[in-house]
Amino acid sequence: MSRLWYVRPLGRAPRGAPHRRESLTPTVKRALKTAAWRDCGHRCVYCGTGMPLAEATLDHVHPMAHGGRSQPGNLVVACAPCNRRKGDLHPDEFFARWPAAAENFMRYARAVHRSFKRNARRAVSLAFAEAA
Repeated sequence: MSRLWYVRPLGRAPRGAPHRRESLTPTVKRALKTAAWRDCGHRCVYCGTGMPLAEATLDHVHPMAHGGRSQPGNLVVACAPCNRRKGDLHPDEFFARWPAAAENFMRYARAVHRSFKRNARRAVSLAFAEAA
């Protein structure tokens, strides 16, 4: 049995913290990045530009700063500018600010949790309603 999902703790969590921060081994991180890159069609899920694996960055749709985990349903690939633009924004906030990113997200993020796609669809429909 391989230890593909082994997670190393980074040390002690502060008292009262709900979760320990996790650090993935380089092998696991590489495997998750390759799988996400393949699942996203070799494209950034926010702007839709194609990119090689070396330029792709892993993005947590639900940010780790807000309790997101490093699990396949929460990971997508994004180009560096889009990943910096999203930062630690919650998906609802990010898609409300950039509805075009939500459209691309619905198109290219195939292996994410369906609630994220539902939120993106809602942001696009609200943007069209405000524009009308």
